[in-house]
This record gives sequence, structure tokens and C-alpha cells, in this order.
Amino acid sequence: MAINAGSNLNSVPSSQKQTLASNYVDFTSSATEGWAQQYLPELMEQEAEVFGPRTISGFLNQVGAEEAMTSDRVIWSEQSRLHISLKGTIDLDGNVSSSGAKGSFTVVSDIDGNIAGDGFAIADHGVRNHDLCLLSTPGKVSRVLVVAVDNQTIGIRAYDEDVLTGHSESASAATLLVIGSEFKKGDNYDNSTTRDANEPTFKTFTNKPIIMKDYYEVSGSDASRIGWVEVSSEGGASGYLWYLKAEADTRARFTDYLEMAMLESVPGSNSTNVDGELGFSVESDAGTEGLFYAIEDRGNVTTGVSGVNAATDLAEFDAILAEFDNQGAIEENMIFANRATSLAIDDMLASMNSYGAGGTSYGVFNNSEDMALNLGFSGFRRGSYDFYKSDFRYLNDKATRGGINATAGSEALRGVIIPAGSSSVYDQTVGASVRRPFLHVRYRASQTDDRRMKTWVTGSVGAATSALDAMQIHMLSERCLVTQGANNFMLIK
Repeated sequence: MAINAGSNLNSVPSSQKQTLASNYVDFTSSATEGWAQQYLPELMEQEAEVFGPRTISGFLNQVGAEEAMTSDRVIWSEQSRLHISLKGTIDLDGNVSSSGAKGSFTVVSDIDGNIAGDGFAIADHGVRNHDLCLLSTPGKVSRVLVVAVDNQTIGIRAYDEDVLTGHSESASAATLLVIGSEFKKGDNYDNSTTRDANEPTFKTFTNKPIIMKDYYEVSGSDASRIGWVEVSSEGGASGYLWYLKAEADTRARFTDYLEMAMLESVPGSNSTNVDGELGFSVESDAGTEGLFYAIEDRGNVTTGVSGVNAATDLAEFDAILAEFDNQGAIEENMIFANRATSLAIDDMLASMNSYGAGGTSYGVFNNSEDMALNLGFSGFRRGSYDFYKSDFRYLNDKATRGGINATAGSEALRGVIIPAGSSSVYDQTVGASVRRPFLHVRYRASQTDDRRMKTWVTGSVGAATSALDAMQIHMLSERCLVTQGANNFMLIK
């Protein structure tokens, strides 16, 4: 079955900025509709609200917070993993050093794939002499002792050296996991020249705010005439003055822009020309890191398992859980999904109920013939994880991402999984470890100027500030989004 839009569908993208002939009933177009007729038409003054809530903002209010800053950049640090696990290659061709090592492990990257480059220093990976480790290659695991460390190359001996021959040297992804250490009696660290103390490491991230502006203008003449349509807005403005409607719509649209920019923005790169248009001397100073970019750059993206759409069957969710286990293992998560994905999750959960063959009894409620049938789910638990599901209007509305997704193909966004709660990070500005929501907005503010959502009026209408025969309502905000612990987020494509 196909759903087709009418040929005269009301799809006006936005209101005009002033009163026009199209905003009034035309009584002069024909003898049957104009003043020549003797019958007075019935006027329905109230404007019909046919699109429901038209704004999409509110997502960041549910999952984050807002906080002022006084600098051009926000810098935060995230802790590294506690345990030492490395990826690399092995060489088992006899002695490889005077220390009597029977094999070597060459470090390529840490467990997350971060590469420190050629010539690793010991401090880059933290493996030290006399460390007790697990050596893993496809189909084989051995217990080995580190007997020599030469920066990127680690000499090893197995407790049962016969087992080393069972490892495949051709494996491109051997893993070395430190599980402890072993020393002989009376030995101390001075006898091991490569046993320096390990220092904790961290990763530092940064983001910069962008300045967003908009304004609404109405002439003094238009501001002083009344319309026949009684208008209202999401902000509560109402009356017969059309400019009230237009100004409220401009403000609501700008409020949506504040959220959409935080979701979709990307930072400038060395190949961009945007910096010249904005007057930046450094190309990377253009743009800011939005949520979707941060997740794709530092987080996780799921596109489905074995051809099944992402996040719509238990096998896919089990794969998501396995990845969360690899990361922070935060148990409570929120799913913001478009309509198709939300319904697919409902169908997946309904199919788990053996009593739901007729489609009327699934869920944690008792459906009866006397009650409204509830075919939706707001959350579920799988393993040790709780997921709370909510519709994401931004991904549904045809006038926003919903329209883009229809033709975006593999780039279509169908949802996002965000950890609930807060994380502990070191704030460079505060100079201490603090707890903040994983998502929060930073805006520029000081005692002199608060740029969270700044509004001012100029012109000669109302309180006169200039000779301009108009009223201009200006809006400005300078802000950026901080996505902490992006490794705990999942983008659903």
C-alpha cells in the first residue's frame, strides 16, 4: 500500500515576514465571492493548527544540561583504560635477544586501535619486564612472561614453551594482555632496567562555540494594522496582529536551529574554504563538533547484523550490548529513534511473547476487550542493560531530518543511543575532576554579556532606539556541545 500526498497539500515552508494579500480573504476576485454578492460569508477567525507541535527542540534538554563558559574553547580530558592490552604481531623464530626470549611481540596499537606511530617508547604501552601476560592469536591462548622490553619490541617466554609453536605468526592481530607479574625471591625492581613505574594517561578533547544569529523585522505601518485572522504560536502569543505570529515563529525556528546545529555541525578541516568566508586565519577554527559527528568520530555506529536492519532484532541488540561491554558498560541507556525503527523495536519485543500470537496480549500489561489496545513499548531490559525508547521528532518530521533521510540511503540516521547519568572528567577550566552529564551545552557568558539566548529590539516601533521606521527583533547565541565519553554512544544508521 502506498501513501500519496494530495495535489494541493498544505506545505508552505514558512510564513512571510509581513502581511500580504495572500493573508486575507479576497472579496473582489469574482461576482460570486466578492462584494457584489448579498450574503455575508461566515468567517472562521481562528487559524487552524494542522501540523501539531512544529518545533523539534527539547532533545538536548532531556539528556543534557547547559553551563556557561568564558573562553574561546572548552577543553576536557577523559580517563584511559585501566588495564593494559595491546594489538600486534609475533615472531617465534628462536632466540631474539641475549635475554633468552623465545619470541617477540611487536606492538602495533592499543586495544582500541590507537596507533602511537613508529618507535614506541615503553611509556606508550606500559608493558614492563617480568609482566605476566596472556598471548592470544586466532584459536590459541598462552601464558607468557615478559623477559625483555625494547620499546616497540617485547621479548617473551612461555611457561610451557611447547605451546608457542601452536601460534600463527601470520596472524595480523595478536593480543597481549597483562594479568600480573612474577619475580624471584629477593629480586627488586633495580635488577630490571625496564621496570619503570606506570603513569596514568588521559585523552584531551576540545570544542569551540559558534555564533548563530537571526532577526525579525516589521515596518511601523504593518505593526499598527489589524488582521482578520486570529493567530497563535507555540510560545503563547495570540491576537489579530500578524507580526506577533511572525515574530514568534522566527523565535521558535531560531530555537530549533540552536539544537539542530548542535546535532549536525562538523568542525572545519584543512581542506575547507569556509574559514575565508568567516574571516578565520586557521581553517580548523570554522565549525564546531556536533553530536552525530562526535559519535562517528569517537563512538560507535551500527548498521545492522547479517542484513537485518539496525536495532530491530535481538541479535543486533546483543551485538550492541557486546560493544557496550567493551566500553563503559553503562547500564541505563536512552534510545531516540525515528518512527520506522521505533515500530520495528515494538514488533521485535512483541514477538518475544509466546501468548501474543493474536497480537493482543504482549507487554507488561493485560490487554482486554474493554480497554484501548496498547501496542507500544517504552522500554525493555536485555542482559544487565535497560533501554528506554522515545520518538525523535527531528528524525520524523519531513521538514527536518525526516525529509533528508528519505533520500540519504546509507547516510540516513534512524536513531541514537545515549547513556543516561553523568561522567567524571577533569575540567581544565575548573582545575578539578567534576561530574557532568555525558551531553551538555556550553555557552559564552560573563558578568557583562550572557550569550546563551540573547534578544534585543531596535528601531522606532515601541521604545524608539533609532530613526528606522520598523521594529527589528534580534536573536543571538554562542554555544557548542560537549560530548563526553562518546565511546558509550551508538548511532543507528
